[in-house]
This record gives sequence, structure tokens and C-alpha cells, in this order.
Amino acid sequence: MHSGLVNPIDFSQEGRQTGFLAIPYSVDRSPYYQIRIPILRLKNGEGPSILLMAGNHGDEYEGELQLGRLMRRLEPSKIRGAVTILPMANLPAVMAAKRCSPLDGGNLNRAFPGDPLGTPTARLADFLETRLFPSHDVVLDLHSGGTSMAHLPCTLIERQAEEERFRRATALLAAMGGSYAFIADNGPAAPTSMGSASRAGAIGLSGEFGGGGTVTPESMAFTASAIDRLLLALGIVEMPILSMAPLPGPGPLQLLSLSRHSQGIYAERRGWFEPAVALGTTVSCGDVAGWYHDLERLDLAEEPLYFAEGGIVISNRLHCDSQAGDCLIQVAEPIDM
Repeated sequence: MHSGLVNPIDFSQEGRQTGFLAIPYSVDRSPYYQIRIPILRLKNGEGPSILLMAGNHGDEYEGELQLGRLMRRLEPSKIRGAVTILPMANLPAVMAAKRCSPLDGGNLNRAFPGDPLGTPTARLADFLETRLFPSHDVVLDLHSGGTSMAHLPCTLIERQAEEERFRRATALLAAMGGSYAFIADNGPAAPTSMGSASRAGAIGLSGEFGGGGTVTPESMAFTASAIDRLLLALGIVEMPILSMAPLPGPGPLQLLSLSRHSQGIYAERRGWFEPAVALGTTVSCGDVAGWYHDLERLDLAEEPLYFAEGGIVISNRLHCDSQAGDCLIQVAEPIDM
């Protein structure tokens, strides 16, 4: 028992272990209910260790589906070291097809370092930060744009003060084979999984692998390739497990930075957003980003929206109907390696 969470896994044990992380949570239907989060642990001798997780946000499916597939395909005999797989970390959110948990409203990726006496989301965050993350050399947390956003496919790390760990993280990003990598700069106290992994002494890797609350052949192939390439780069496997085609060498990687409010355009009132540019487009300050329509005032012309900064378009809102405060579109600044 830890953080009000029952963990069936012995991380020192060789071989294959499957089970459920169980968080007791009393509900009207069942006073002794448990939130049961699937977990797989594989260990084969000495070597690097990695935690692969998805479902941090429930409506981001590429990682959930590919890690479920990896659980079925991977065996201890195929690895060197240790692999832990958590395909649906925020299980209530996954099953509700929502970003946040319907049980407590918890956004797991804003809940770290968590609270052992808190809500289910807070207890899970505490377990991840104090038990799971410190037990692994590398943590890969797979994300996408979710139901409401389209996102440029990219890998991601948090900027870290420890130069050697940041260098190793950047090298692993390059090995994962994406064309773009995003450098987040949220500081050492960040409430995200990447901030948590850094505090736990692990190399934290993440990424945006799709969006729209759906999957495509392209987004699934990118996710599979990134997972395989990372396992290969770490020396945990000797051949791809998920990819359906041979993996060519990684191409050039463009690093991106998003650190200022002015890199996004936010709705100031109810309206209907029409983007003018596609993801991956390079834009300049003053370029038209899109138009904001008012379907309640058809006599008013649509309002043009302009980028306040130049860069590469990394995300845009998929839901046309928007409310004040919604992020409509964002650009990231290209930076040197």
C-alpha cells in the first residue's frame, strides 16, 4: 500500500508480471470500489529501464493503442533490462473519453507532485513521482492534441538545469526519428509528468503524436516508430516490435520552443474560428492566422486574426465553435541544437 494505492508489482523480480494498480475510491454504486489501472512489468537481467505510459489525458489515443499492442507483443526474452508499461494512466478519463478524470475532475498532467491523501488523481501522481519514476532511467509519456486540438507531430522534453541529463534527453529525441522536437521550459516545479520525471532523477521524454480524439495510419505509424526507435537506442531491444516496415535512419531534427503567451492567439469572446494556415507552416509576425466569425451577428464581417510572432505553426483548435479563453492557434520558435 502506498499513497492509498495498491501496487502488485515487484520491480526486482525477473520475468513477466501483469496486474492492476488499484486506487480505493468509494462511489454511490460501490462503497469499496477500486480504480484498476493495468500495468505490465518485464525484466530480463541487468540493463536500462524504461517506463512507457499513455492515457495521462484520456482522449489521446495513439499511445494508449500502441502501448496496449506492445503489452501483447513484448516478452522478457526480447529485452535486456526492464520495461514497465502503463497504457491508461488516468483510467477514468480514458473510459469516459475525456481529458480529465470524471471522478474528481483531475488533470493528471497538472497534478504532480500529487498528494498521498488526496483525490484519486493526486494519489496516482504521488505514486508516479515517488515510486514509479525513480525506479526507471527513462520515462516516455505519450500525448496528442486530444479531442479539441490538432498538433504538429513532435517529440518533447523539459529544459533541465542538469546539463548532462539534458544532453542525453536531446540525443534520445533525435534517435526517436521525428522531424520536430519541442523544448518546454516550465521550470523545476512544473506540475507535469516531465517536471516530475526530472525531480525523480529520470530522463523524461514526451511528445504530441496526433490529435482530434482519433487516430490515423500516419499518427499510429509515427507513434510505433518513435517507441521502437527509443527502445533500440537504449539497447533494450534488438529489433523493432511495433513498426510494420523497416526503420530508416532518423532525418534532421528541428528543435522548437514555446515559452511566451504572445506565441498563441486566444479567443476573447464567443465565436467560430476559421484557420488560414496548416500545421507546419512557417509564418511571420503580422501574417493572417485565421478569421473569427460571429454566427449570432451575420451582419458583421469576419474578424481577421494576425500572428503576433513568427515561427512554425504547431497547433490549432479543431472545434470551430470557441469560447473566450480558448487557444485558437500557436506558433513555436525554431531554435538551434
